[in-house]
Amino acid sequence: MKLFIRKPMNVLMYEAQESGSHTLKRTLGSGALVALGVGAIIGAGLFSLTGIAAAENAGPAVTLSFILAAVGCAFAGLCYAEFASMIPVAGSAYTYSYATMGEFIAWIIGWDLVLEYAVGAATVAVSWSRYLLELLASFNIHLPKALVSSPWETVSLSDGTIYTGGILNLPAIVIILILSAILIRGTQESSRINNVLVVLKILVVLMFILLGWSHIDPANYDPYIPANTGKFENFGFTGIATGAAVVFFAFIGFDAVSTAAQEAKNPKKGMPIGILGSLVICTILYVLFAHVMTGLLNYKEFAGDAKPAATAFAETGYDFLQTGLIIAILAGYTSVMLVMLLGQSRVFYSMSKDGLLPKFFGQIHSKFRTPFKTNMFFMVFVSIFAGFVPISDLGHMVSIGTLFAFVLVCLGVMIMRKKMPDLPRAFKTPWVPFVPVMGIVVCIYLMYALPIESWFRLAIWLAIGIAIYFFYGKNNSKLRNPGKYPPHDRHEIPEDIPPLI
Repeated sequence: MKLFIRKPMNVLMYEAQESGSHTLKRTLGSGALVALGVGAIIGAGLFSLTGIAAAENAGPAVTLSFILAAVGCAFAGLCYAEFASMIPVAGSAYTYSYATMGEFIAWIIGWDLVLEYAVGAATVAVSWSRYLLELLASFNIHLPKALVSSPWETVSLSDGTIYTGGILNLPAIVIILILSAILIRGTQESSRINNVLVVLKILVVLMFILLGWSHIDPANYDPYIPANTGKFENFGFTGIATGAAVVFFAFIGFDAVSTAAQEAKNPKKGMPIGILGSLVICTILYVLFAHVMTGLLNYKEFAGDAKPAATAFAETGYDFLQTGLIIAILAGYTSVMLVMLLGQSRVFYSMSKDGLLPKFFGQIHSKFRTPFKTNMFFMVFVSIFAGFVPISDLGHMVSIGTLFAFVLVCLGVMIMRKKMPDLPRAFKTPWVPFVPVMGIVVCIYLMYALPIESWFRLAIWLAIGIAIYFFYGKNNSKLRNPGKYPPHDRHEIPEDIPPLI
């Protein structure tokens, strides 16, 4: 059935070996890939959602929520690592699905990844804007109320300032414009900036842990797992599970490493190191950070607090470091947006190269070797979301979209092991099918723990994407319609392509 036509592996291998001014440039080593993953992971989820999950779902046991979320990510990460080392082509889960489950499923996952990367970048931009307002207020600088929030939001600062009745969130829009311009300039330049930001935010996380540890009050851990209130999501062991679904947003980003596979110097080695290395580093930091934060202040104090890290750190008495903390958090958010915008542009680049999206998205800048038109498109798209949509509506959309992508990647590994068992794999997911099955189970359970509204939004979003596929994608697919394209632009590559070096 043509709807589920699969992209041949020899075509993917050919694309992975392509070079020239019309292709992406391989500039990223293993260290840069780990930094890329850490850059995408540590951000809004850790600095904002930890307090929410503690106050409303898990109490001090939010540390267990982080571990549960990390387990789900680890299962999916092992599957991502196998695919990324085997199919080192831009596109992440979209590309893997095209090779294993066919074009229609690949389109759905590619469209779904917009929720993870583009909407995720918008979510972080809104939170970045709030911390910027907090920083400016500390210097008694206040921006016009009409330009700091969407019409449906009220922003409260720690000095008592309240912003309401806004027209648009201008700071969120401006940061998206700046980062998009950096990405157009080049991946290597973007990576250098990301490396600096990653070092800065790891330092602030370590500072929080080390300086806060001696101020922990053990009484704040009693009870460690508060009794369930009678609602599934409020405390007890079920509250820990819901907390894992909430803080799952904090882990979003390690898979963004796989979108840069076509820009890795040695993808067979670098991709598994980048994906799993960044996940391990961030999990350790997350658990320690959450332990200190809930030890500094009773978990109930974080209710409704958009800046729980700053609130908890105030308990240490190091008031002179508060401004530095906010600056470092802003840097952390910036690197998250940078990687998410990079990941999204590479997914649409891959979809365009397959004919499922207009050629506009696949055009490479002759000098910078980046998909600059895709960067410009998402500069506008993400800016609109960041400028006008409340953050509360964005976060859950990102989480459910990401979990859905993880499910399909885990499923894809099992399909590939059955259909192409002899295909060379630089990294093999251990204990198949146990690992991918557990990845599917954990991710579906976390999806179940999200509010029902998230499912409705996912269904509407996918319906829009499916309509676009049937009106445009399937009629322009290079696999389905090779006659529409000149010979050099078809997916008809000889079988005797040499193995990828």
